[in-house]
Amino acid sequence: MTKVFVTGVEVQAEIGVYRHEIGRLQPLVVDVELDVPTAGAERLADTMNYETILQAAREVAAEGHIGLVETFAERVARRCLADPRVTRARVRVEKPLALAPHATGAGVEITVVR
Repeated sequence: MTKVFVTGVEVQAEIGVYRHEIGRLQPLVVDVELDVPTAGAERLADTMNYETILQAAREVAAEGHIGLVETFAERVARRCLADPRVTRARVRVEKPLALAPHATGAGVEITVVR
């Protein structure tokens, strides 16, 4: 099993449950780690393209308002699991401004297994 990962993906998303969060973009930082069986892979077609992971995070951010970072993470994980070779998706979503200036970030990390 190979772990394919992309870290530090920065997206702007309409996210949050508080009144002051509705209708405004906020930064998110997304890390994704996927388990993909790639033994003997020598071509890009034999593995998961990093750009697919980046695109998943961007597409979820572009879908419109999402209440919870948990929901955002779940949607990114499900998009990655759409590739039948992916057996596990770990997605971490950090909301850097959530507790500012008292903390540098807050967020969630989920793992979805096929």
